[in-house]
Amino acid sequence: MPTIVLESEIHSDIKTCFDLARSIDMLKESLKQTKEIPIAGKTTGLISKGEWVSWEANHLGIVQHLTSKIVEFESPYYFVDEMVLGVFKSYRHEHHFKEKGEVTIMTNTFHFESPLGVFGKFINWLFLKRYITNLLKMRNNMLKFVAESENTLDFLQMIDKA
Repeated sequence: MPTIVLESEIHSDIKTCFDLARSIDMLKESLKQTKEIPIAGKTTGLISKGEWVSWEANHLGIVQHLTSKIVEFESPYYFVDEMVLGVFKSYRHEHHFKEKGEVTIMTNTFHFESPLGVFGKFINWLFLKRYITNLLKMRNNMLKFVAESENTLDFLQMIDKA
């Protein structure tokens, strides 16, 4: 099962980083290029344990649907979402946060398994792991930008009202 681990240093407090990472609106904004939109479940605001969201997105020229659920949650230190329905055989995305002085260390660990056996493993090797890594990096860069900007509070208040 392929695993992607990304670590980001963010010059912001742990709660802000945690809330941005679980924000449906933030995820939607950070993945605009894939036309990612929430279509069912928790479709705006901050997702919490037991809640789920279904997404529609265009990946690799194909419109896809994916439903994930928050299965573990300890604010503001970690949460885990797992695929309930979608194109993967399975996936588990762990989001961990820890404070280190004035910096928050955000670690994303993404485990996934493609369908189609040996062919799926070939697709992973050929491009899928790199594609997913790039999507996660884009999301993390946007989160870092918002968390470190002067308008973070405005963004969080906008999310909270949604």
